[in-house]
Amino acid sequence: MFIKIFFLYFLSSLSIAQSWIRVNQLGYKPESIKIAIFLSKEFFEVDNFDLVDAITDEVVFHSKRILKFKPWDGFNSSLRCDFSDFYKEGCYYIAIRNIKSPIFMIDKNIYNGTADFLLNYMRQQRCRFNPFLNDSCHTKDGFVIYNPPLDSTHIDVTGGWHDASDYLQYVTTSANATYQMLFAYEMNKNSFSDNYNYSGKPLSNSVPDILDEARWGIDWLLKMNPDDSIMYNQIADDRDHMSFRLPTEDQVDYGKGKERPVYFCTGEPQGIIKYKNRSNGIASTAGKFASAFALASEIFSKYDSALSVKLLKKSIAAYKYGKNHPGVCQTAPCRAPYFYEEDNCNDDMELAAVQLFRITGYESYLAEAIQYGREEKVIPWMGSDTAKHYQWYPFVNIGHYLLAQNKMPEKEYFSQFIQEGLERIFQKGKDNVFFVGIPFIWCSNNLIAAALTQLSLYKKLSEDKKYDQMEAMLRDWLFGCNPWGTSMIVGLPAYGDSPEDPHSAFSYLYNYKINGGLVDGPVYTSIYKKLLGINLYQDDEYKEFQNNFIVYHDDYGDYSTNEPTMDGTASLTYYLSSLETRKGINKKYLVDAGGITGIQDSLKSISIIFSGHEYADGAEIIINTLDDLIVKASFFFTGDFYRNENNKKYIDKLKSAGHYLGAHSDKHLLYCDSEKRDSLLVNHDEFLADLKNNYMAMKKFSINPNEAKYFLPPYEWYNQTISDWAENLGIKIINFSPGTYTNADYTIPQMNESYRDSKWIMEKIHALEKSQLLNGKILLIHFGTHPDRTDKFYNHLEELISSLLNKGYHFKRIDDLID
Repeated sequence: MFIKIFFLYFLSSLSIAQSWIRVNQLGYKPESIKIAIFLSKEFFEVDNFDLVDAITDEVVFHSKRILKFKPWDGFNSSLRCDFSDFYKEGCYYIAIRNIKSPIFMIDKNIYNGTADFLLNYMRQQRCRFNPFLNDSCHTKDGFVIYNPPLDSTHIDVTGGWHDASDYLQYVTTSANATYQMLFAYEMNKNSFSDNYNYSGKPLSNSVPDILDEARWGIDWLLKMNPDDSIMYNQIADDRDHMSFRLPTEDQVDYGKGKERPVYFCTGEPQGIIKYKNRSNGIASTAGKFASAFALASEIFSKYDSALSVKLLKKSIAAYKYGKNHPGVCQTAPCRAPYFYEEDNCNDDMELAAVQLFRITGYESYLAEAIQYGREEKVIPWMGSDTAKHYQWYPFVNIGHYLLAQNKMPEKEYFSQFIQEGLERIFQKGKDNVFFVGIPFIWCSNNLIAAALTQLSLYKKLSEDKKYDQMEAMLRDWLFGCNPWGTSMIVGLPAYGDSPEDPHSAFSYLYNYKINGGLVDGPVYTSIYKKLLGINLYQDDEYKEFQNNFIVYHDDYGDYSTNEPTMDGTASLTYYLSSLETRKGINKKYLVDAGGITGIQDSLKSISIIFSGHEYADGAEIIINTLDDLIVKASFFFTGDFYRNENNKKYIDKLKSAGHYLGAHSDKHLLYCDSEKRDSLLVNHDEFLADLKNNYMAMKKFSINPNEAKYFLPPYEWYNQTISDWAENLGIKIINFSPGTYTNADYTIPQMNESYRDSKWIMEKIHALEKSQLLNGKILLIHFGTHPDRTDKFYNHLEELISSLLNKGYHFKRIDDLID
């Protein structure tokens, strides 16, 4: 009997060990379609699942909404678990028996800031001055080739972005990236912040960051199109692929010192050494120049009228040049057979023509846009099983959407063209558990970003809801609801699984995070096995999820699946910004190691926070003072404090008075070394248990995590890892503003030179107010202090608050200050 029980237990454990639940690790909006994917190597019968509160471990939702699908390659069981009917904001995980998903949030603001986050990678990709490295690169670019009268002469084409983790630069991808960012801003202006200047340095300049980035692209494109009849398509070639090195250390010699070759657009095949492209015209490049210039002319008219006029003229000229030189201008290979094999140009010319119509009103542009649009009704990759590398590019035709906005007989046609492309993806994906109907060719994630853009734009044109679930699942795929359980955007979310070892010199050589970069994504196993120069240098952490269908490797040696691309990243800015809920520029937080230490505020707003663990000797004075002055404050107590029966009366009074009550850890543990901040003193499980127990103690006062999402770490000491762990639970760390000094009220005389009496503290806070104001500051005072400190600062609370009230300051709860 014992052997039988043990055998059954062993089989059960084996099934659990080979089963996984995949979710969108960033999270879900309350109203969105919410689906988790269950995968198992075993034949697993499942008929229900639970949604569990991540902090209390209580089941909050039980459902039998499960759809079973044919086995996904490598998995014998594949199920969709639908919890769309659950709307309550919070932090949760899905549980099926003893199998748990990663923790995720449900929050209406879950996508806020994500489009801005992508711009981190764009800034890191900058050529000439690179703000991430605070240094310059490729300052000698370049020398002309393929233009006999000018061959080998110097031309200044410095600037722009490196294409991917190599340092080549292409108009093909850069012009599209520029247009995509401009379009994202045009459609979702309120989603972008102003925290960086044109140079990419962290300094606001009254221009949204995405426009600073787009302007960087426009200025480079102007250099690549110096005259109406002169266009360049590319800087450098695959001789660049010599080794991993930072762009500032690039020593590749193209025969002219540090100058790199600049490829003139000839409209004919190009390729210097072994391989050549199949170019047969220039319209694909000219159309990209023209569309980017036209949209930039419209948007930058507010910021630089002279530039706006110049760009319109350049757009008109580039479009005319494209009409006179129809065909495609592909990028040029050299030693290797890989290049961007773009075979279509009608979409580029359509977009250019409709943008020019929108800015000039000339009907001739509209007629030509319609004609170009009819030449390619559906982007050919949609519904296809495969395609050459970038064969049909850009991957989304925004020109169709712009034409469908016009009141004309053709409006319905272009809406139908958009719908037909989505229908092809739908039909290819509807029978697989992930609802992914895109071909897994090189840069498959770019195709998903394009499909999401088309889905979003289609919803603006139609009330058709047929594709809503497909959209949700394609979106979730990018954030971890895929076989490997990883986000495809480096560092997003910070607390989730995302690429750690991308194909990049930044991360490989120096362990620099390349946050915001969208990696290529999975490819067909058949493609992966045929590519040249791929080697895995680490043990494959996802080996049990690889199969004969598609593969993805988080390994710097796999350039086919794990290399971030500049254009793919830029193309996602529209879709993510469309999901944001911001109605204007968000408050600018002062942040330290992921914790909020105040806000940049023009208003005289202050938040006073109190912390308590062992002592409560200031309770009566603090509560009475706040009541008398009609001031709201915030209180952060440990689990031990909440459980202490002697403190119950104080907590009840604070709660009934409308003060904020939050968590301060359960046992007042020191999370990281006081001298070496990056050195953790607790592991994730210990931190999680400590925080959970704190909230469990708060529960008896009917304080739930959703009402107390701000957390003051014990000793007011933490690091970025602690912030990430907290954020994974939907909890945000806050701390006192540096230099406010009120937190020194815990010191005792025995600390000698570190002791600070109340007079010193009061003088310091008033001096700070006089020199730089206290707007947006967070002041920390202890709820009680050690008996050896007889000079209690809380006895001066009325004096402090009254003096600041007289100076026009308003006191806010921490949630009111931050939110």
